[in-house]
Amino acid sequence: MLFQEYLRGDFEMYKTVVIEYTPAADSMAEKIEDKSNEMLGKGFELITMTITGGAKAILVFKTKT
Repeated sequence: MLFQEYLRGDFEMYKTVVIEYTPAADSMAEKIEDKSNEMLGKGFELITMTITGGAKAILVFKTKT
């Protein structure tokens, strides 16, 4: 999985996570749920996501405020 970190002016931290190729919707939903719960445990909350035409998902998290 790919992780990138960004800092904004108020020092909230953002992380992006790419869920690799997962063509089945139920499997994709499970991977998104698992990653969201993992990141929540690390202090990040899911703020947005998109599913690409190539059956990948891009999730954006930020630190909980």
